[in-house]
Amino acid sequence: MKKLILTLIFMAIITPIFAQNSSSGNAHTFYYINVRVEKIYPSHTGYIVLYHTQTGTALIGLPNPWFREAAGMAELIRLGAGSDWPSMTVFYVDGEFSFVRLYIHRNRGHESWGSIPMGFDVSRYFGDTFEIQH
Repeated sequence: MKKLILTLIFMAIITPIFAQNSSSGNAHTFYYINVRVEKIYPSHTGYIVLYHTQTGTALIGLPNPWFREAAGMAELIRLGAGSDWPSMTVFYVDGEFSFVRLYIHRNRGHESWGSIPMGFDVSRYFGDTFEIQH
């Protein structure tokens, strides 16, 4: 019984050392950028987001397929009343875009929701790359 207890204690001390060494080879750098959103414009292509930058505002498009896929690149989080949203959080892994979360007011009648005029070409906001200005 004493040998079993000593073996368990020894394993409990040694195991974290090996776990730390084995995970260092797969280390990734994760970071995020959170920006305030002024307006969200739904369109047939996706959402166009007007957000605040250090120098003013900018527009960016979030395509609809990003929200629909099981392991999509975007998530829409509908919230009630609050002062911390609407906002957009963009996640990066090793300096590359990974995922975006859009925190919005659930009521489409809220002032943060806008509408796009008929005939307005939204395709220029939906490019191959996703880069926000901050």
